[in-house]
Amino acid sequence: MSAKDAPPPLPEPLLVEVADSHTHLDLQSGTVEEALVKAAAVGVTTVVQVGCDVKGSRWAAETAAAHENVHAAVALHPNEAPRIVLGDPDGRSRQGAREGGGDAALDDALTEIDRLAALPYVRGVGETGLDFFRTGPEGVAAQERSFRAHIEIAKRHGKALVIHDREAHADVLRVLDEEGAPERTVFHCYSGDAGMAEICAAKGYYMSFAGNVTFKNAQPLRDALAVAPLELVLVETDAPFLTPAPFRGRPNAPYLIPVTVRAMAEVRGIGENELAGAIAVNTARAFDY
Repeated sequence: MSAKDAPPPLPEPLLVEVADSHTHLDLQSGTVEEALVKAAAVGVTTVVQVGCDVKGSRWAAETAAAHENVHAAVALHPNEAPRIVLGDPDGRSRQGAREGGGDAALDDALTEIDRLAALPYVRGVGETGLDFFRTGPEGVAAQERSFRAHIEIAKRHGKALVIHDREAHADVLRVLDEEGAPERTVFHCYSGDAGMAEICAAKGYYMSFAGNVTFKNAQPLRDALAVAPLELVLVETDAPFLTPAPFRGRPNAPYLIPVTVRAMAEVRGIGENELAGAIAVNTARAFDY
């Protein structure tokens, strides 16, 4: 294993326990149990396992059912919806190459997400939203239809809505306004600027910050974190992606949350214990556990 592939070392434990509000244990190496033990050793005692397709959402629900400190969110990722409708000849997702099934196939997939969303250990509907980075104009209609359906599912089941917003800020906010956002709405891997943070704050949307808040070129994210109300701030890994500096490029996992929490505390000008305490309360409130 090269140094670049090696897992980063365990950080100093947090003294106040926190939750990783968004992780993908199914994409990480090692077992779920190993990941949870390692995370708990540094004060990360709860994780939200997030599904991105039907298979992953079923896995998230099963994993949450089996582990007291794992909560599930279930959804079709914004990039999954167009693949279901239009097909994915290049096999860019974990499903491999497939043909498009049209709107009927999207309806079938949404029916399954709806069924999973009703389960008690499923605490969120997501990640859903819009992604104009990976999906071209031909996929926008399927993404938006899927996003609107997920909003309805989240509201009907009283679950948190977990949003994936990539290069689509104005449209995500527009759809939320048009549909009426659920009571608890979380912008996962918050990627807007300070101006958008003020809009989210006014609407009571949670903003979850990931390891990219530590990146050199991420000053707009730090500016957003600085103005976000403390009671709306969450932390996440989005592991195995977005590993915080100085480990950028190596595999991420829930046990690295303390690195991001410390960087966030510095931006806010408060102690890490105060920030961790707020994050713990906010995440439990956002996901109703």
